[in-house]
Parts: sequence; structure tokens; C-alpha cells
Amino acid sequence: MVGDLGVLNSFTIADRYPITRIHEKLTELSQAKLIKAMDSLKGFHQNILTDNSKKLLTIILHCVIYEYFRMPFCIKNAPSHYQRIMNTIFPEELSEAWLIIYIDNIIVCSETWDSNLTRLERVLQKIVQVNMKISLKKCHFAYTELKALGHVVSGLCLGIDQNKVEAVLWKGMPQAKKEMKLFLGFAGYYRKNIKDFARISESLYKLCDQQTVYEMTLERVKAYEELKTSLTNSPFLLTPDWKLPFKLYIDACGEGLGVSLHQTEIINVLEDQFSLFQDKLSQQRQDIKQAKCNVFF
Repeated sequence: MVGDLGVLNSFTIADRYPITRIHEKLTELSQAKLIKAMDSLKGFHQNILTDNSKKLLTIILHCVIYEYFRMPFCIKNAPSHYQRIMNTIFPEELSEAWLIIYIDNIIVCSETWDSNLTRLERVLQKIVQVNMKISLKKCHFAYTELKALGHVVSGLCLGIDQNKVEAVLWKGMPQAKKEMKLFLGFAGYYRKNIKDFARISESLYKLCDQQTVYEMTLERVKAYEELKTSLTNSPFLLTPDWKLPFKLYIDACGEGLGVSLHQTEIINVLEDQFSLFQDKLSQQRQDIKQAKCNVFF
């Protein structure tokens, strides 16, 4: 049974607890040899509500009133509350920077097989202690590369999960402002992988203004198609090596500005590992002798 809790959300004071910044945290996978990913089973529903909260989360029908006993997915502060709980369960593991938690997603990275087993045991022990349930279908143990949080991740590089892209692009060109906002939100999630994202998407963002009539002009259609192409042909980004120096790149013009940190390294050092991913890169990038590594903010 699903209730419309929009009115309750409009009166709810926002919980500003910080949610994990995915792109920043994924850089912690740098040099990881083995990666494990787990998802909490129906994550929010594992939180039992207090009596006061139950009174606010009611569904009224013509002859009966129903109350939620567990936290539903549609309330305003559910993600922040769940992130706080997870961070409280794993404080030491998070401080050691080998554990990544995004709401109900858990990623463990290791450099050796022994550390893989030790860290996995520590995480599973905590999960058992708090009686958390894990979805076995979404568990992946000791992989060198896997799909997580909308990305193809490894200790070497990050790429876009094309299954996610295909599901969105299959719907076709947005026909209304709401659909365009959803598309831009999805594309913006991967903006780190898309060169000139701000330039390409500028006309589409202007289209979403309240004062603008929704009309897909030739310029906007071209921008939409270019963004689609960028999503489906985006490069893999090498994760940073924190032992090497970084270079600051700044680019500015009359329409905007951009700042990024880059890292350059002769690719021969990573030749053996990099060959594993060459089939996923464009032919143009296969001939590159130097690789740039983006650091996300």
C-alpha cells in the first residue's frame, strides 16, 4: 500500500546530514585490486518507526486508518536518516578509507586477497550485529571490475554503466519540461565523463526555465543528440594515483569557466592493467601514449 506523503514532506524540516558524494568517493578505489559490493535488502524498510512517527505516516481510507510500522521510501528525510545510521555502524571502516557507503549501497575495496577476506569479515560482522539484511542478488564479492552506483568501477578507471544509459535513451526525446529536467539530471550525474558538458547542455537548461515556451528547435535537438552521443561514447577516466603530482587546469570565456585537477603519467607503467579496458575505449583513445586522470569534486 502506498500513500501520498507530499503534504507531510512540505512541512518537514530538512535534515541536512551530508549524503556521500559518489564521484568523490569512487576515487578511493584507486589501486584497489579486489572490489566487493553489497546492497541492503529493502533498506529503508529495515528501520522501525517510533510511535510519534507512526502517527504522522498514516493512510486514511473510507472505513479504516493504516499506519506505517517501518520507514517508507517516500518521506523527505529518509535518505539522510539512513546515511547517518550507516555511517554510525561503520565509523572505523570509513575512517580507514577502504569502505564506501552511499545510503544502502556498500562497497569494500582491497589490495590483496588476505585484506579482502579480513575487511569483508569485519563488514559482515557489523551487519550481523545490527541485524541488517542484505540482498544476495545484489552482492558481488572479490571482483576486479563491477557495476556499482551507475558506473563501471575498478581500481584502474571509472566508466558509465551503459545499461543505465540505454534505459533512459530508449524513452526517446523529451516532450515536456519535466521530462527534459529528468534527462538533464541523469546526464548531469555523469558530467565528469562528458567533455564540454556545460556548453552542450546550456540551451537545454534554458529550455527548462519557467518563462520559456517548450520548443525543440534545431539547436536544441542538436544539443540533445550531442549529449546522447557523449553519454554512449564517453571515455573511461583513470582513477588518481595519490603518490603522483597533480596539475591545475583553468579554462574561462565569456560564457562560463571551468577548473579541474589533472594527473599525467606515461601509460606504459599501467600497460598490462590498461589492456583489460582497451576494448571498451574508442580506437582514438587506444593510440594515446599519456592518460589523464580526473579528480572529482
